[in-house]
Amino acid sequence: MKVFGMAGWSGSGKTTLLTRLLPELIGRGYRVSTIKHTHHNVEVDKPGKDSYAHRKAGATEVMVGSPQ
Repeated sequence: MKVFGMAGWSGSGKTTLLTRLLPELIGRGYRVSTIKHTHHNVEVDKPGKDSYAHRKAGATEVMVGSPQ
């Protein structure tokens, strides 16, 4: 298993970069899952949310963690 991490400020482009990387990695034969941490209430797979963008870009699994 290979692990790649990405971190940055809100609005810095993490999701934009990830949604561009996912199709490329999947096209190269990788099976990709993502983990998203949030400090807010969780709304999973709702259009406009990062988890939705991850799935739409091809992530096999998307996990969202929140203290709430």
